[in-house]
Amino acid sequence: MRLFDTMSRIERDLHPIDGSTFRFYACGPTVYGPAHIGNFRTFVLQDVLRRTLETGGTRTLHVRNLTDVDDKTIRDSQKAGQSLSDFTRGWTEKFHADCAALGLLPPHIEPSAVEHIPQQIAMIETLIEKGNAYASDDGSVYFKISSYPGYGGLSRLDQRELELGKTQNSRSSSDEYEKDSLSDFVLWKSRRPEDGENFWQSPWGEGRPGWHLECSAMIREYLGESFDLHSGGVDLIFPHHENEIAQSQCACGGHFAAHWFHIAHLLVDGGKMSKSLGNLYTLADLAAKGHSAMEVRYVLIGAHYRKPLNFTLDSLAGAREALAKLAKGARQLAAKIPPDTRLTRADFGPFQAAWDSLSHDLNTPGALGGLFTGLREAVTLSGEDAAAALAGFNRILRALGLSLPEEVQEIIPPAIQALADARWQARIAKNWAESDSLRAELAAQGWAMQDGKDHYTLTRES
Repeated sequence: MRLFDTMSRIERDLHPIDGSTFRFYACGPTVYGPAHIGNFRTFVLQDVLRRTLETGGTRTLHVRNLTDVDDKTIRDSQKAGQSLSDFTRGWTEKFHADCAALGLLPPHIEPSAVEHIPQQIAMIETLIEKGNAYASDDGSVYFKISSYPGYGGLSRLDQRELELGKTQNSRSSSDEYEKDSLSDFVLWKSRRPEDGENFWQSPWGEGRPGWHLECSAMIREYLGESFDLHSGGVDLIFPHHENEIAQSQCACGGHFAAHWFHIAHLLVDGGKMSKSLGNLYTLADLAAKGHSAMEVRYVLIGAHYRKPLNFTLDSLAGAREALAKLAKGARQLAAKIPPDTRLTRADFGPFQAAWDSLSHDLNTPGALGGLFTGLREAVTLSGEDAAAALAGFNRILRALGLSLPEEVQEIIPPAIQALADARWQARIAKNWAESDSLRAELAAQGWAMQDGKDHYTLTRES
């Protein structure tokens, strides 16, 4: 499999460093409210990457963190009158429910920031010892970006910006500072009145870790100094991932991430998604409008991960129609396979093009197109060829994480059933004029009749 690498700006092969298991880290949610579809575009495409690797026979180790202590979780838990742990637990459960509805595979390891305070403190101590961090008078600790010459390599900050930031020696104590701000960033935040009871003891006094540090500490804990891939949305390239690289390289050495996989933004109706515009959708919002989570997933994988996706409500209606067509094609293909057919091969058959699309820079729209193109060929097959094609079709579906809707048994009104029976009898008697007349009458009332060798099917026309 080949995938574009943000660091090198080229497509590169994906191979496990250890020759056995592809180990990757994905920045997870901050659990202070429901995740929206912009968040889930990233998580869904990370899921497709994992599924594609596993479908191709590669074992994976997927680590995704939970941010359960930062400025936002503390602020909103206090507004809600809840302890931080109770508040974040509730939103974590909601996130997991949404992930299940969208068909996301659970990560193999899902550590939280609060569970790894000791590891974060130990990393800060190492950075101070090595001269990469310093404590301020108030007990906060900052990473000194001038101590790491490689800073800016991922985000391509030019030398002028780097030199300006170093000479200004500015500091940022917020967890998420402005993207055009180049500052020494906070590793440990001293206790403030607004933090309430949300603090921990450290060598520098009471406080809590900064947001950027948690990922580095948990990566070190579960993946070591070098691992295969790091992923997140493009909005995390700077400063979050840039800061991760700096603190991890300085504290741990190693190569850190061998590959960087970033997913582009999601737009809504051609513009930015925001609460103020009323277009920040959650799964619950879309379910209230009658749309299933699988329809949402189909839309989220409908554009290439490196291109912005323009989400519209109309696109969900298109997804419903597309999923129904895929389900119908799969049923037609399954009907071509005799019950005693034995499958002796495991190729993709007519769906090879769909697999090739996934294997080449995770081209999900190409894979979706390959499903429809492959079905048109597959339904002409029979016997073992049809069985092999259906197996290939299902492997692509698993890689994409799509579940198809079940066939809904149509309730046929008695009068329509009587017309269909009469038309079938006319066909058996070779009374073609009567047969055509009755077929036309059925069509006029919105029903289509399809003839088989010894039976017919009746479906309502859409």
